[in-house]
Amino acid sequence: MKNIILLGLAIFLFASCDNQEKRYTQQSPEIETYKKVIAAYEKQEWQEMKKQYADTAKIMNNVIKKNGQSIEELIETDKGDATLFSSWDYVDAESEYEMVLTDEGETWVNFWGLWKGTLKSNGQTYEIPAHITTRYIDGKIVREFGYWDNTKLMIDIQKSMEMAESMSDSIPK
Repeated sequence: MKNIILLGLAIFLFASCDNQEKRYTQQSPEIETYKKVIAAYEKQEWQEMKKQYADTAKIMNNVIKKNGQSIEELIETDKGDATLFSSWDYVDAESEYEMVLTDEGETWVNFWGLWKGTLKSNGQTYEIPAHITTRYIDGKIVREFGYWDNTKLMIDIQKSMEMAESMSDSIPK
């Protein structure tokens, strides 16, 4: 009788563990939403990208919260950046996504990727590891935090600009 009770208790515990809400997954509607963001960014389809964000979304890419951008500001920044590159892409084989449900019930998607872009001014290709995490409410991105080190790229852009300025200064007027 004791063994039957223990067996019943074990089955109950196993069954109740199986009914728990998923707190971590690599397949979710929110992950599919962020994949749409990445694809739109790569193709420079800015309106498609904007559709994935709430109107009140705040984006903090390499900045603190008080310096965050709206989705409209991010798109303008990205448009300007796009003029500097002949190509850019996230390497599919290096991209990972996970969705996490926090203790507070917040839904977040983490993205790790390898950004690859070719600078027009020098023809050099840059590979920059990136981590971006996004919070969702009602299927829309409401917060985004992105982290990457673009120091080498920025130094080379600055050098290219200085070289272009010095060349224009040397042209007789």
